[in-house]
Amino acid sequence: MKLHVRTVVISDVHLGTSESKVSEVNHFLRHVRCAKLILNGDIIDGWQLRRGGSWTKAHTRFVRIVLKKLEKRDTEVVYLRGNHDDILSSFLPLDFENLRVVEEHIHEGQRGRYLVLHGDIFDTVTKNFVFLAHLGDWGYRALLTLNRFYNMWRAWRGKEYWSLSKAIKARVKEAVSHISNFEEHITQLARKRGCTGVMCGHIHTAADKMIGDVHYLNSGDWVESLTALVEHWDGRFELVNYVDFVRSYPLDDEAAGADSPSLEFPAQGVGV
Repeated sequence: MKLHVRTVVISDVHLGTSESKVSEVNHFLRHVRCAKLILNGDIIDGWQLRRGGSWTKAHTRFVRIVLKKLEKRDTEVVYLRGNHDDILSSFLPLDFENLRVVEEHIHEGQRGRYLVLHGDIFDTVTKNFVFLAHLGDWGYRALLTLNRFYNMWRAWRGKEYWSLSKAIKARVKEAVSHISNFEEHITQLARKRGCTGVMCGHIHTAADKMIGDVHYLNSGDWVESLTALVEHWDGRFELVNYVDFVRSYPLDDEAAGADSPSLEFPAQGVGV
């Protein structure tokens, strides 16, 4: 069984990190057929690979799945630069037949034009204070590590997964304010570009809502929320949660065996 849609949008997979839910995103992509696949930034985490991240066979499988869609399914693939894969900035734009690597993109949807960009240009710390951005990233990874051990304990107690980091973001006033400002700025840009909507990632907070007259869509991430955006053939957008998706498209033997021991990358000053 496959889900057939016009467009799929995913972001913030963070390949090269142990927190990436790569087996889940691989399963999702293998069970989706689409005319267009938008990879909206931070797909590969160059920051972590420079520090000594890890790369598994499942990470390589993700790349193969995308290439298979490109070659055998005639899928148009648009890859947008994020802040964690910012090394791409030096080479943009790139165009290889059905594969484009760009800074931003205009998606012509059934219901209007959508501005597509990762969204880090509206993050003052990421843009202007790189050292603080890396320091914040280190703190976030530490929180995710704590979260992983906490959920191992919850699983042992027979309890379901619960995201500590998402709960903190939802309760801390500064984090809530940051997300609100981010959404407002990015919808203002879409309005100036004459677009009816905007698709972004970056803040790891999935959303599908109207902000004024602009349709704001955020594809979330594949570290915590495990969400993607799909555009159906009638032009309707839907935010897909992996927990619900896997109930309709269950794991098979290939997906179940996707994980493998990681290959450690020595820390070095060269990006991916």
